[in-house]
Amino acid sequence: MNDLGDVHYFLGVQVTHTPDILIFSQHKYVQNLLRKFHLHTLIPLCTPIAAKTKLSLNDGELLADPSVYRSMIGALKYLTITRPDIAFVVHVVFQFIHAPCTTHLLAVERVYRYLQGTSDHGLSLRKAIGSTRAIANSDADWADCLDSSRSTSGYAVFFGPNLISWHSKMQPTVLRSSTEAEYRALAYTVAETLWLRRLLVELGIVLRHPVTLFGDNISATYITANLVLHDRSKHINVDYHFVRERVAHGDLVVRYVPTQLQLADIFTKGLSSQRFLCLRNNLSISTPLLEYVQTLIPLPSLFPSS
Repeated sequence: MNDLGDVHYFLGVQVTHTPDILIFSQHKYVQNLLRKFHLHTLIPLCTPIAAKTKLSLNDGELLADPSVYRSMIGALKYLTITRPDIAFVVHVVFQFIHAPCTTHLLAVERVYRYLQGTSDHGLSLRKAIGSTRAIANSDADWADCLDSSRSTSGYAVFFGPNLISWHSKMQPTVLRSSTEAEYRALAYTVAETLWLRRLLVELGIVLRHPVTLFGDNISATYITANLVLHDRSKHINVDYHFVRERVAHGDLVVRYVPTQLQLADIFTKGLSSQRFLCLRNNLSISTPLLEYVQTLIPLPSLFPSS
């Protein structure tokens, strides 16, 4: 084996080194995509999807050649490994890959217009010596799909100050209440944290504290501790009550967080530009220049203090 030194570029991912921070970006990859699809001359936008945008299967006319749409979506899927800020919109437009329409293509072009102005952004990892606390945020947008009335769930898992796992996906079945949607989103998040705990143990890292899970639905957080809201929870599948077992075993602590402080909100719906940028800044998405500025003037944080 040969020691090639510090990594700087690998599989399309560019790594920028600073004394305490690594920034993983795909700047060259984004620029190549913009030129490939002839979108490099478009005016940049500050968000990848407009607030409260809802797309349907029958929006617009069917594309004569859907291959370009599919190629654009496939390229964006690879980009989400360093850009969690586009995970939700990529999930949305991917639903129409079998029969894309003109409106769906416009939504994809908006993502590229957003990337045009943020191509140098990437996921930053900070040095956090001795930090072995894991924090997760879970959220769901109940029955937001216009075609199937299914809900979208999302989560963000932090190890210390670093975002290490995120998720945005439509739930597989139609749910009868927002409480059930939120509780199922909690279950997905707990399953992810259990897997991450096992992975960290294999790497020689043991979590000394229970994982703290933040949700913005009061009913769902109450159910994790005590099944008292029987009229709202009796139809929830028993399989998802393993969340309560994790709480009882001391592996998990579920806490309520107000919606305006819910970091996982960015993975479940389109947001206003102000809120989107605020959440993006709290998801460890940054640039080398922004990191330098933050050392001079720290940006406000929504990251829970406990």
